[in-house]
Amino acid sequence: MPGPRPPTITLLPRQRAFLEHLARRATSPQRTVRRAQMLLATAEGATNTQVATRLGLDRETVRIWRLRWQEGAERLGAAVAQADDKTLRTMIEATLSDKPRPGTPATFTPEQLCQLMAVACESPQDADRPVTRWTPRELADEVCKRGIVERISPRTVGRFLKRSGHPTASVPVRAQQ
Repeated sequence: MPGPRPPTITLLPRQRAFLEHLARRATSPQRTVRRAQMLLATAEGATNTQVATRLGLDRETVRIWRLRWQEGAERLGAAVAQADDKTLRTMIEATLSDKPRPGTPATFTPEQLCQLMAVACESPQDADRPVTRWTPRELADEVCKRGIVERISPRTVGRFLKRSGHPTASVPVRAQQ
């Protein structure tokens, strides 16, 4: 027994032209091409199942992108009337792009990392440290002592230094040539 008919998608001529362009453009990411093809097919009146079968996708994927387009339809319709081509293209591509995924926020701010790097550039003797070169452990202790971060492991300090290319005690500095 067939289910309810999905909401219809009506594409304005400029929207259709941009979607067709995205679907044909050789430099478009594959996911953008698929999403544009989905919307073009649904605008022709195809059901989610028909589009999914035609494009080799899951029916739920087609449903999600049909609804996502519906959510932005009013905003995109207004943009067709008011915006230039570049702005409209940007808005359509934004509608077809993935939403940001949730994740854990960064533990350290960019400012804290900059301050950590600044401390790493100082001489350990200036900070009354009994070493000639910073080690990740000494650097971690120093940035905690200065209140730059509440706590940080030596391993994390080592990863930041490695990523920045800053030499540590475990990475020998090349001799001056």
